[in-house]
Amino acid sequence: MVVVKNLVKEYPAVKALRGLSFTVERGEIVGLLGPNGAGKSTAMRILTAYLPPTSGEVQIAGYCVVRDSLEVRRRIGYMPEQVPLYKEMRVEEFLEFRARLKGVSPRKLRARLDYAVAVCQLGDVRRRIIGTLSKGYQQRVGLADAIVHDPELLILDEPTIGLDPAQVRHFRDTIRSLSPRHTVILSSHILSEVEAVCTRVLILRKGKIEASGTPQNLKSAVAGGGTLFLEVKAPMEELRVALREVVGVEDIVAIELEDGWISATVAEQQGFDLRERVASLLWEKRWLFRELHRKQASLEDVFLEMTHEDRT
Repeated sequence: MVVVKNLVKEYPAVKALRGLSFTVERGEIVGLLGPNGAGKSTAMRILTAYLPPTSGEVQIAGYCVVRDSLEVRRRIGYMPEQVPLYKEMRVEEFLEFRARLKGVSPRKLRARLDYAVAVCQLGDVRRRIIGTLSKGYQQRVGLADAIVHDPELLILDEPTIGLDPAQVRHFRDTIRSLSPRHTVILSSHILSEVEAVCTRVLILRKGKIEASGTPQNLKSAVAGGGTLFLEVKAPMEELRVALREVVGVEDIVAIELEDGWISATVAEQQGFDLRERVASLLWEKRWLFRELHRKQASLEDVFLEMTHEDRT
């Protein structure tokens, strides 16, 4: 669906992209991450045929963004960070206007409007003036505008910025529902959002791909195993010895609490989940415990590990 080969973009004082290459298959939801200055905005502007590359090649649905820019634009839906809306227009009026601009035929116009309104849950406000709507509804109108012409590729730049948690959850659900019909490239600084929605993540650093993979694979490869937290009533040294004998334990930090309780943090080796083994050990030893839970590395941990040199 999307093929990017050796993409370079040079400005007079800076090289924004340095041989960027990646592919996106049909039906994928791909997250584009990177620190400020990594080249995300430049890459998205080239993908939308807004900005020409210095060199390299970008193809979308088999069309080159330079030679076939009009064909490319017909096949993409773009929702920028600051959604441009005609706020004096009514929702349905605006979407009809945008659909006509994008070449939707009169025969298909009603069906496309109904589809965009239904997917973005705008039925209750379709005849209201856009300027009177909340921020969440205005973002929905922006998304409806991006999909009204039935594009093969959706490019979403910070689609949930400024929304409250309930609105963010709605947007996540909507984006997930689009993937069978539309390929999606999503750029966001909200890493939990990318982790929850995207099937694959690309991390950019200094104009190149630093890492690529599913959120789970990236977390496993970069951050190692998880961490097990427990509070147990047991002799300190005996607890240390017993935990070290559990297969998959990387390291142990234990602190004495009041009344004989111990707080222990157990670092797991990569690929291990020690909850069952540690629970069985505590049961065999007849040691009381009041807490046992596991925390895995997050996509935020991966991002910070990959880009830490850019902040020092």
